[in-house]
Amino acid sequence: MTTVHVPLDTRAYDVRIGAGLIDRAGAEIAPFLTRPKVWIVTEDTVAGLHLNRLKSGLAADGISSEALILPPGESTKSWPYLMQVVEWLLDEKVERKDVVIAFGGGVIGDLVGFAAAILRRGVRFVQIPTSLLAQVDSSVGGKTGINTSHGKNLVGAFHQPSLVLADITVLETLKPRDFLAGYGEVVKYGGLGDASFFEWLEENGPALAAGDAILRKEAVRHSVQMKADIVVRDETEQGDRALLNLGHTFGHALEAATGYSARLLHGEGVAIGCALAFETSARMGLISQESPSRWRAHLAAMGMKKDLSDIDGSLPDVDGLIALMGQDKKVQDGKLRFILARSIGDAFVTSDVDMTVVQSVLKDALAKC
Repeated sequence: MTTVHVPLDTRAYDVRIGAGLIDRAGAEIAPFLTRPKVWIVTEDTVAGLHLNRLKSGLAADGISSEALILPPGESTKSWPYLMQVVEWLLDEKVERKDVVIAFGGGVIGDLVGFAAAILRRGVRFVQIPTSLLAQVDSSVGGKTGINTSHGKNLVGAFHQPSLVLADITVLETLKPRDFLAGYGEVVKYGGLGDASFFEWLEENGPALAAGDAILRKEAVRHSVQMKADIVVRDETEQGDRALLNLGHTFGHALEAATGYSARLLHGEGVAIGCALAFETSARMGLISQESPSRWRAHLAAMGMKKDLSDIDGSLPDVDGLIALMGQDKKVQDGKLRFILARSIGDAFVTSDVDMTVVQSVLKDALAKC
């Protein structure tokens, strides 16, 4: 087991990464409990695959558990299900010192974390992420929230978990597309701040996707460490933390345009969004002309979506996509901020972007659809 510590003063916690952590969940969580009971919120797919294993791992240390099982999918990250989770926890008489477990991918982690943040003005929760995307990104850093009709993650709170248990054995049960969507967040870390990590992924990505457990563990560890370092510098996204949104301004707009559906998974949107961010950077003369092609070549080598033309179905026109981008949380004083790059591995945040360049990038991308 490898541990990445997130040193946030009184909100500090560990991210534990390794095989078999679900089986020893009771031993890991017991030190946080004032009574031997926890409440698990999960979704159908994860429950069918792993819930009994988690319950057994808790019971091995004398911890009883109750579970709420929700439907899978991005649409669960919404007002109706937030209300259902909160009301269930209240019905269960969950107290402020109790522990709620978010057991699932990014949707469950964000939803349950937000419910924990607002229940009794804050109860503790543990993240047990079951997708690659959640293990490397959404389970770490304390961002919680839901989507609304206006856009993605527009309602939420910063609420740090007490513990994160990233069991890499659950990645073996992911469908290939879901694993690669999570890989979109892994490769993002190379793009935003570590060129050597991107080179490592170019060399090892295919074997990692094929199931090499050692490579998977290292990819998760490195990604988590990069995110933890940034979160410690900027917990509530006043500056550096926005770098973690490389590709997200474009990606979130594409997710909204596809109705948060299976047409485009979050990590796929991020990977395509990064390609568009690098293309914008190149046309602004910030980055070499070869960089966007190199990025897309790696995505292609991994068998991933890399362009708007890879998204099934129709998309809005340029103006429609830019309107969706205008709902991004990085809008400041009415001006859209972008994460651009000076090279692969050297990203920065800026509001000084010629929108005619963005329009041309989107126009050319849509023309290939």
